[in-house]
Amino acid sequence: MAQGRVNAAKFIARLLPEPHETDLGGEPAHHLLATAHADIACPPLGHRIGWSDCYANADRLPLTHKADLFLEPDGVPRPLPDHLTGEARIRAEEAGRKAAWIRREDHRRGLR
Repeated sequence: MAQGRVNAAKFIARLLPEPHETDLGGEPAHHLLATAHADIACPPLGHRIGWSDCYANADRLPLTHKADLFLEPDGVPRPLPDHLTGEARIRAEEAGRKAAWIRREDHRRGLR
């Protein structure tokens, strides 16, 4: 009997074990990374997926996976798109720095 596909996202825990979750920034870091991801994914002229859906999709990921949204494979923050300006650009730059730090800590602590 053929089995249907399973969405793996529901099996990924959003929170890391304590004290790692708090040490990596906790809820403020979750919010920063999810907000910046939605800002990047949804240009101001519109996108077929709404900003709140992009935010929710990123928000359900653990911090270490959220960090990967902002980084190249070598751990360097990805370049920011031109549509980001003002507060959104500042927030995305901060998210990139935070993501790089989270990845370094992730590897140092052996969380994955």
